[in-house]
Amino acid sequence: MNNRFDVIVIGGGAAGLMAASSASKRGLKTALIEGNKNLGKKILISGGGRCNFTNLFATPNNFKSSNIHFHKSALKRYSPYDFLDLVEKYKVSYVEKAAGQLFCKVSAREIVNLLEKECLSGGVEIFLNCKAHSISKNEEFSILTTLGEFTARNLIIATGGLPIPTIGGTDFGLKIAKSFGHKIVEPSPALVPFKLNESLLKKTKALSGLSLKVKISNDEISFLEDILFTHKGLSGPGILQISLYWNPGESISIDLLPELEIEDILRFKKRHPKKSFDSYLKMSLPKKFVEFWCQFQEISLSMNFADYTNEELVKIMTNVKCFSVKPVGTEGYRKAEVMKGGVSTDEVSSKSMESRLVKGLYFIGEVMDVTGELGGFNFQWAWASGNAAGQSVI
Repeated sequence: MNNRFDVIVIGGGAAGLMAASSASKRGLKTALIEGNKNLGKKILISGGGRCNFTNLFATPNNFKSSNIHFHKSALKRYSPYDFLDLVEKYKVSYVEKAAGQLFCKVSAREIVNLLEKECLSGGVEIFLNCKAHSISKNEEFSILTTLGEFTARNLIIATGGLPIPTIGGTDFGLKIAKSFGHKIVEPSPALVPFKLNESLLKKTKALSGLSLKVKISNDEISFLEDILFTHKGLSGPGILQISLYWNPGESISIDLLPELEIEDILRFKKRHPKKSFDSYLKMSLPKKFVEFWCQFQEISLSMNFADYTNEELVKIMTNVKCFSVKPVGTEGYRKAEVMKGGVSTDEVSSKSMESRLVKGLYFIGEVMDVTGELGGFNFQWAWASGNAAGQSVI
């Protein structure tokens, strides 16, 4: 077996499959090395098994990176509609579940299948159950694996990150980057549920399984999304979104009635002076939550509106619209959808994804310090960065 190639891609996930396909179609002898026995394991479990494969409204503003400009070039050159063309080429049925979020109608397996077919049509040689142990470079890259030694003049690192270690999430790509002199932006779990302290958990225990539509914010950003109370703390789309912008020790602010302004409560008082405050809250919030809220705030809201001064009402509503919570941490990489941080973009070309330190070395996808919000953005980064590298290798 001739294990010498023009391009070797390590990692058979979204970014790696896209890069291998793009490179092979340019006539380059390409190999794809995957440590698992199957391709695209993270694709298969994403979106509840239906893969939110892109977001039609993806912009650079939906991504967090130490360099806010780095990802613009690749995303501009490979848009959500470019990947949608590929989906439609293979007649994969899809549905738009929320604004711009496209999911497979049947199964995420269809996305893996189409990417594999694209690779095979370009002549990519795929090696499964092939774990890379070490990488070095003299004139060419040498990769020692469980299936022997592979060599190539170009090496694309598409190993993903630390999340979901049960399906192969590791720091291998980060270690390789370090070995070649690259800086690493400290990685941490993102798009991940929060844990709350024990004293607050005792109070929220009865709310486990309850979902609320709220506005959740920190000093950097706000999201209007659902949150979910769990036996460990808080989850749901709103929590996952804000976790990307959260740092340990920080508080988050939750507006429990985002559709109302504080002035609305004073107008309501004039119209309905004999209405009780808690019944007013129960018009917009679940009874179980209102009972928790009263207990948590150590107040009784059973009095009629007429019995409160305007100042008292404003104070109560301010607390409702600015419920401050300080998570004690996250549920970690086991529950995280992505990794924040990674290979620093300072030493990587934004056009080609090639290392500025080592000729022929490329980094793509999650291993890099580019992380998308919830809703198909991280897959779009995988397609865009994979395409950029595949179109640039020579």
